[in-house]
Order: sequence, then C-alpha cells, then structure tokens
Amino acid sequence: MNTSLFPLSLIGHRRSFAGSMIGGMRETQETLDFCGEHGITPEIEVIAANRIDEAWERVLASDVRYRFVIDIGTMEKE
Repeated sequence: MNTSLFPLSLIGHRRSFAGSMIGGMRETQETLDFCGEHGITPEIEVIAANRIDEAWERVLASDVRYRFVIDIGTMEKE
C-alpha cells in the first residue's frame, strides 16, 4: 500500500484530505453505551436563557467549572 501524499497534487484538482482522531459513528455509539452502562454523565450547569450574557462573561473570566446548558424552556416565545 502506498502511503505517500503529495499536497500539491490535491490543490491543483481542488481536492481536500481530512481525518479525525475521535472515531466514527460506531466508536461514538460504543462510548455512549459504555457511559450509559456505567452511569457516567457530564457535569453541567443549567442556566436560564436570560442568563446567557452572564454565562459568557464567566467564560471570559475563566470562572466556569462545568459546561453551560441553556434550558430551552426558559426561552421567550415571539
């Protein structure tokens, strides 16, 4: 198997080459299944939609311990 890649040969034909170190759908599903079986859950902080600006300021100040999750039920209806 030839594993050489010549970048200029891609550019001339408007082609691209990409990869991922995180795996595909099968690996992602295996990880989710493992987490479900072992009770592994993300640590999050749920915020109301009207606190988005405050949450962003906390991100900028590096004052965030968990991921923010916006409670979509607190969104105002138009």
